[in-house]
Amino acid sequence: MKRSFINAEIVKNIEFIRAMNFNLPPFAFWTPGQWESAGDEYREIRDNMLGWDMTDYGKGDYRKVGLFLFTIRNGNLSRPDNKKTYAEKLLIVGEEQVTPMHFHWAKMEDIINRGGGNLLVRVYNATNDEALADTPVRVNVDARSYTVDAGSVITLKPGESITLLPYQYHSFWGEKGKGVCLVGEVSQVNDDVNDNRFLEEMPRFSTIEEDEPRLYVLCNEYAKT
Repeated sequence: MKRSFINAEIVKNIEFIRAMNFNLPPFAFWTPGQWESAGDEYREIRDNMLGWDMTDYGKGDYRKVGLFLFTIRNGNLSRPDNKKTYAEKLLIVGEEQVTPMHFHWAKMEDIINRGGGNLLVRVYNATNDEALADTPVRVNVDARSYTVDAGSVITLKPGESITLLPYQYHSFWGEKGKGVCLVGEVSQVNDDVNDNRFLEEMPRFSTIEEDEPRLYVLCNEYAKT
């Protein structure tokens, strides 16, 4: 992805988030210069990869396969002094913009439609060798537990949520004609480096073409500042 495209998407999505009456923490709006001068007291932000995140999963077609995120809070299980066992993210999902099929070995998460369009979530169990199983899937939607066929698509309207367990494959996208979705994620500690198992091998973070200066720093770029 080009840096100019990332810059434009962050600016556009800041306005969308504000229009949805959701407020981000102050560090969301820091410039690269402010990050360069931020001291060790902000180590939790850097170490736990809080902040802006945008990926096309290496596919080169963000509108079709991609995801925009902001990590609000997170723990870090690699740090012995970690006290935080939970994470929270904000996701923006476009109409028919797919987050590819994947599961997490460790993380359990709630995916919540905070507003906008309808979010569609496809679910499978994983086999012992981490392929897609054809077995019925036990789902929990707003504390209602029931069983669906493998590959079923669950529709989450604004205000609705689904709990996704470890080893439960899932993919999601915005329903065509219903608008962009503002999605919340509340989970156990999130580790995007070690705890994503994609059905098709692909990078979690994108390669960036630096065609203009950064307006904002992405969560995987703090080492560069």
